[in-house]
Amino acid sequence: MSGGGSMRRLAWLLAVAGCAAAPPQASAPSVPSGTPTPAESGAASAAAPAESGAAPAGSGATPAGSGAAPAGSGATPAAAPVGSGVPLDAPSTSEEAAASPPPRVARGTGTAADRKLEEGDVAYANGDFAAAEAAYRAAVRLDRKDAAAIVGVQRAAIARAGVSAEYNGAPNDRTLLAAIPELRRAAALEPGYAPAHLELGRALLVLGRADSALVELTRAAELAPGDAEARSALGVAHLALGDLQDAVRELTRSAELAPGDAERQANLGTALLAAGRTADAIRAYERAARLSPADARLQNDLGTALLAANDPARAVPHLEAAVARDPARATYRSNLGYAHHLRGDLQKATALYREALKLDERLGSAWINLGNALAQSGQLKEARAAYERARAIDPSDPRVKAVMDELDAIERRRDAPSRAAPR
Repeated sequence: MSGGGSMRRLAWLLAVAGCAAAPPQASAPSVPSGTPTPAESGAASAAAPAESGAAPAGSGATPAGSGAAPAGSGATPAAAPVGSGVPLDAPSTSEEAAASPPPRVARGTGTAADRKLEEGDVAYANGDFAAAEAAYRAAVRLDRKDAAAIVGVQRAAIARAGVSAEYNGAPNDRTLLAAIPELRRAAALEPGYAPAHLELGRALLVLGRADSALVELTRAAELAPGDAEARSALGVAHLALGDLQDAVRELTRSAELAPGDAERQANLGTALLAAGRTADAIRAYERAARLSPADARLQNDLGTALLAANDPARAVPHLEAAVARDPARATYRSNLGYAHHLRGDLQKATALYREALKLDERLGSAWINLGNALAQSGQLKEARAAYERARAIDPSDPRVKAVMDELDAIERRRDAPSRAAPR
């Protein structure tokens, strides 16, 4: 799990919660309307966040380095690129949002064991997980029944192993499986020690055991109601179980407790979007993007939330910023294509979908959207080929069946013998 101590990247949990982040009807796009399907979503904003470098739609501002000449300058503006204009192999300049400081396990008692816990906490906060684990193990040797020392060892071991921080991100991870009995022992030794329940609950979430995690995280939040991470992890558990209102409540509280943490604001945005509160989600994602404007994922989240609000014009600058910051992420290019598709620019959308598929040929949503754009352009043979690629990736995808059925109907109408002209 993340060394920063927080459950991260919740956008994909929309699927776990049984909700769609796509704009209306995106789950079953039709060929005539060409409704595209977003590849990756979870956030939104009505205006470009401060310092993001993206000009709000209709602002009249020209993004720095865009090459566009101001009106009336007498210069001939450069032709806009058909696709993104960002090379597929350009280096990433995305800067991941900083997490809140990790919670401490030292109690401040001044004992020899607690001094080792302090040493471990400092090393953990500095990202030296091996040194942290060594210090925590030294504390265990000094007091084998200290729950804090046991929790410290397992927390550091999990971080040192680089285990995923996502829900169900490592369902069979050996480090997590080995940590569970130790964390249960810590909770049994000291039932009122919140960090034991928190770490146990977080580990269970990453293993995909949301029901069991909910029990432990509820207890952690009861014991430490002001702990932003306990509230956040509890919100993730509720979201994974489809309890959207409970998830929104806990993630709202977490964001209030840590207003400067972009991840907590973004996680709240994801829950709000899943709950159908798109305008509130946009505001949460705006806060996240303002706190960390160089994080490509947050710009993408903000842009896709605006797409959910059917505002592609304002989504485009954020999606362009995501592509510029992380050029190798296929889903970002596909989502930018989706925005231009909604605006009716089929040529640009098609080029962006093709860019995305060069980066990831197994991105099914991009094949579907490419097929839609081709069908709208009258290229039915090429559209069918794109849909077939999507079907090969996931034969059970209902979106593929819907577009294929509609394409079949269009071709039958086209190929039907014309009625004889009346005499």
